[in-house]
Amino acid sequence: MDLRHLRYFLAVAEEGHFGRAAKRLNIVQPALSMQIKALEAELGGALFIRTSRRVVLTEAGLLLQTEAKRIVEQTENTRLTVERAIRGETGRVRVGFAGNAIFSGKLIADLRLFHNCFPDAELMIHEVGPQEQVEAILSGQLDIGYTPVHSKIVASDLAVRRIGDWEILVALTEDHPLAQHECVTMEMLAGQPLIIYDAHDAHEHLFMMLTQKLREECNIAYRSGSTLSILAMAATGLGLALIPAPLQQVHIPGLVYRHLNEPNLTANLVLISREQESSASVKAYLELVSRSV
Repeated sequence: MDLRHLRYFLAVAEEGHFGRAAKRLNIVQPALSMQIKALEAELGGALFIRTSRRVVLTEAGLLLQTEAKRIVEQTENTRLTVERAIRGETGRVRVGFAGNAIFSGKLIADLRLFHNCFPDAELMIHEVGPQEQVEAILSGQLDIGYTPVHSKIVASDLAVRRIGDWEILVALTEDHPLAQHECVTMEMLAGQPLIIYDAHDAHEHLFMMLTQKLREECNIAYRSGSTLSILAMAATGLGLALIPAPLQQVHIPGLVYRHLNEPNLTANLVLISREQESSASVKAYLELVSRSV
């Protein structure tokens, strides 16, 4: 007895007629009759009472009808569940992001797009430092990472997709003398107390450029890995913060943002994942967001 036998049996039971059941199953009536007889022989008794006009279920046939419906429905549910998992419609995607990524707009747009397309897939979102993201992805603790470029993302088993580049802005108090300029030059920063990120080695490029341009007049007053801490220090008047442009969306009373006239200084964002990915839901996420770039 297999699923084919059960489907044939249910068709005859529901139609009450071998001819109509055979037409529904798209097979010839003699073949259907043979299959039902084989099923009855295997079970050791009649499942139908046959008359010249119709067939009626026996007591055993009624019992089999109940069980067969349950088995066939469960089998179909199992098939659909597995097919959805293969397509990535279910499952789990664990996303890590560096603090600044949330202001870029790309992270939220990608998460929203995936959730709308695959509402039954589970999204787990964590703020994770740039370098820690690489270790978490390669060890299987995270699936996707949104991070600025840094040295650890050169790992051979890591896939890297560049998804954004932005200019560097200067955040300063509205009453600071430099606030009257719409665009600040590097020379204007000479001697000013500066606040920069200390999150990962990519910001060392900014530090090197500052020291190269300003030399002994480069005054790094504070470093911090926290976006809000950097903005809070700048708003307090402790120094001028050099930040990625998307952060100008953050409104802090008394804090203003000015362009920095230094095109070689930029902030970036990349999406990182495992080069060899086995999860269908993670693959679906990557494919979806890559089409939206």
